[in-house]
Amino acid sequence: MKHTGCKNFEKNMKACNCTYEPCSKKGYCCECIAYHRERGELPACYFTADAERTYDRSISFFVKLQLSKNN
Repeated sequence: MKHTGCKNFEKNMKACNCTYEPCSKKGYCCECIAYHRERGELPACYFTADAERTYDRSISFFVKLQLSKNN
């Protein structure tokens, strides 16, 4: 994937909690969101550190986590 530059790249990298090392979209939030949206998923930044490490980016997993947090 060719990156055209992002004025927020450094700021985005500081906030990115994605642990998937070969990811080429780190720091490029627009590309990351588009990638996961295409697959019916959410990006890592929607998840806690523990949940993110499962690599389950499904919306159903996110909802399950939110429901268990509120109970």
